[in-house]
Amino acid sequence: MNLEKQMMEYLEYVLIEQHLAENTKKSYQMELNKYVCFLNRERVCDIKKVTVDHILLYLNCLSRDELSARSIAHSITVIHNFHQYFLKVGYLDIDVSKGIEQPKLRKSLPHTLTVEEVDRLLNIPLETPFDYRNKAMLELLYGTGLRISELLSLQLNDIDFINCTVRCMGKGKKERIVPINDYIIQYLSLYLEHRGLLLKNKDYKELFLNNHGKPITRQGFFKILKKLLLQKGLDITTSPHTLRHSFATHLIENGADLRVVQEMLGHSDIATTRIYTHISNQKVKRDYQEYHPRKEEDEYEI
Repeated sequence: MNLEKQMMEYLEYVLIEQHLAENTKKSYQMELNKYVCFLNRERVCDIKKVTVDHILLYLNCLSRDELSARSIAHSITVIHNFHQYFLKVGYLDIDVSKGIEQPKLRKSLPHTLTVEEVDRLLNIPLETPFDYRNKAMLELLYGTGLRISELLSLQLNDIDFINCTVRCMGKGKKERIVPINDYIIQYLSLYLEHRGLLLKNKDYKELFLNNHGKPITRQGFFKILKKLLLQKGLDITTSPHTLRHSFATHLIENGADLRVVQEMLGHSDIATTRIYTHISNQKVKRDYQEYHPRKEEDEYEI
């Protein structure tokens, strides 16, 4: 079995056995394609023939291409998981990638919008069916903290208008129920009154449709968001995940329990959620420095 077949076997495993999302599989496939192409150039045609020197040489090539430390760390993780799989199934006797160290990553806090910026973004005049759709999409995204993949995969029956909840499928195909408020329910209801105009004689169960009557893609959503950001004079680097970060940060700043936020975000580890307390603490420090009346040093010694 050559490296290409080994790669496909592993990708099938992560999709079916590990229940990783399709987007994660694509990310792994892109990384492994580069890795396998490099090994082929080195005349390595089987994972059994890979040495630690091969891996170090590959990572050195990535560094010369000026990839970020985070990208290289991701490559190392994918390579390690690839070798670990064949060790697990008994094809390898040793994992030569095991001793490869991850580069040190500079911890950076996720970008968020202020409440005022969110209000500007969501202030959408309702004139066309697309306006109703965009308003409902963004209100739901900010009001629940859903991932963009979760939002776009929602179907009509995932919204419970009676109990005010939305059911979504998260990472690892884990289902969770997230509450939604009456405000979101109102704009979802208005959108559904206009959704039939977007169907164009098609019959899709997905909640949000594009101008061709088909389910909106990630690329389509990014175009919609960027256009709105430009119209509102907001930072065009704002992404759907920025709204997820903003959702969590604003909840915590207003006193929400960390465990509740973890549950709504679908984080398996509360340490992932705890990053939003750091964002909130930084805001406290900034506000203190800006607004405290004695922020500047007194001219006189005491």
